[in-house]
Amino acid sequence: MGIFGNVTGRWMSGAAVAAGLVSLAAGTGPAAAKTASTASAGTLVVDTSFIISTADPARDLDPTGYIVDHAIYETLLTEHGSSTKVEPDLATGYNASKNAKVFTFHLRHNAKFSDGTPVTSKDVVFSLKRVANIKAAPSYLMAGLTVSARGPYTVVIKSATSNPAVPEIVTTPALGIVNSKAVLAHGGSDASNAAKTDKAQQFLDKTSEGSGPYILTQYSTNNQITLSANPYYWGKKPKFSRVVLRDMSAPTQLLNVQRGANQIALDLSSSQAATLKNNSGVKVYTSSSPNLFFLQLTSNPKVSPVMANPDIRKAIRYGLDYNAFTKTAGTGAIQAAGLIPVQFLGGLPTRDAIKQNLAKAKALVKASGIKNPSATLAYPSDINVNGLAFATLAQLVQADLGAIGITIKVQAVPVAQFLTAYNADKYQLVQSYWGPDYADPNDYLVFVPGGSVSSRMDWPASANPSLVKLGKRAGSTSNNALRAKLFTSIQKQLNASSPYIPMLQPAEAIVGSSNLTGLKLNPSWLLSVAEVGTK
Repeated sequence: MGIFGNVTGRWMSGAAVAAGLVSLAAGTGPAAAKTASTASAGTLVVDTSFIISTADPARDLDPTGYIVDHAIYETLLTEHGSSTKVEPDLATGYNASKNAKVFTFHLRHNAKFSDGTPVTSKDVVFSLKRVANIKAAPSYLMAGLTVSARGPYTVVIKSATSNPAVPEIVTTPALGIVNSKAVLAHGGSDASNAAKTDKAQQFLDKTSEGSGPYILTQYSTNNQITLSANPYYWGKKPKFSRVVLRDMSAPTQLLNVQRGANQIALDLSSSQAATLKNNSGVKVYTSSSPNLFFLQLTSNPKVSPVMANPDIRKAIRYGLDYNAFTKTAGTGAIQAAGLIPVQFLGGLPTRDAIKQNLAKAKALVKASGIKNPSATLAYPSDINVNGLAFATLAQLVQADLGAIGITIKVQAVPVAQFLTAYNADKYQLVQSYWGPDYADPNDYLVFVPGGSVSSRMDWPASANPSLVKLGKRAGSTSNNALRAKLFTSIQKQLNASSPYIPMLQPAEAIVGSSNLTGLKLNPSWLLSVAEVGTK
């Protein structure tokens, strides 16, 4: 869900993103204005600030949409709880070629869609080709990949280049498998011109055509979404026969989780969650989020000769008070040593994080030769992540850089307007954020020179060809131990000379009624409602 990063990634899908974020910013819908009564028996209630624009998996890269689609659509492989280990789902297993270019998936024979229709390789091929050809936000997940059937229960995915991340990529809810016959009957298409001809979104926003543990029974992007147990689900039946997701602001979630039963709150800040730790009626779990806040500087001297200056960049790295960032973010937040989260393969340990050095920062400002350096720091004004407002961090950065002689003007911009200017490389300095699309370091290759993120700050491949070459090697290497070393090297080089300055991984919290089990946050789809049970 790269925000202000991968423009094709989650939260960066143009109109779809804007629609989802408007709901979050406004706290819209009747549900946002009231608290709830106790949930009825057999019903799980999940309160969250909605960021969702569709329930059509081929068009969905939104956080709330991922929760929904993960519940109603199965993928070839999956993960459980907070683990990033891939496990069987629709596929009982897979084989990978030594060069990581050919992946053969073996489908289970007993999976059925919600209408009782068996799931076959035909449905998998249709679903993945539809994602690729519909040219919506998730289409980039299929870049370089082709899919074919080898009999009714075998699927082959081929990659144009070696890509060991394919097993992780196919866990993404956007690659959920739909009932091809039903979707075709309602205007769906997997043809090469599907971007123009596919008309199935409206249908899939009203009903679900998946094989997951739940089916969609009520849908609203700014009020309430209701899921009911799928009677044809092949796996372990979920504990709750009904799941209700409601669009609620964080303060309302805080009240509801204390008053309700079988209740979960997903958007409390670390400090809000801390107020509940002595409440015997709820459970509170906090940890460092895989989301990452960082500064992004233009490399275009025409946009800002100050931010493009290498000495100024180094001065900013040493001038920031990283301890203040993590303290502001609350218990569980950690300083980011690199751009890959510490939880992922190749993530730099926190001991490798840069330390503030004001004397060195001031000396670098002087060495830059720029008198009275100044720049404008832009940030989205109407969203927050893990309870942390972009404005709060921007103000801290402004104060830190002022102390080393760099004058910063902060510019609050509504998110829709922000994204347009950001994509056109109009900003000098950006308070940015990245959330994983899938739990693999290949998702972060967009930060190497010439990558989709770097192009937004005018950092071309020609700026560091050796780093580009290293990125290609890391992204295609099958041996995980070697991959980890290569990605570690990439991050260290990015820290030494790049337009990115890692800041922190914020704290994340999940709060639920004390009788609930399975309260684990996943890096990609946040919560698997089917895994939530009771004591």
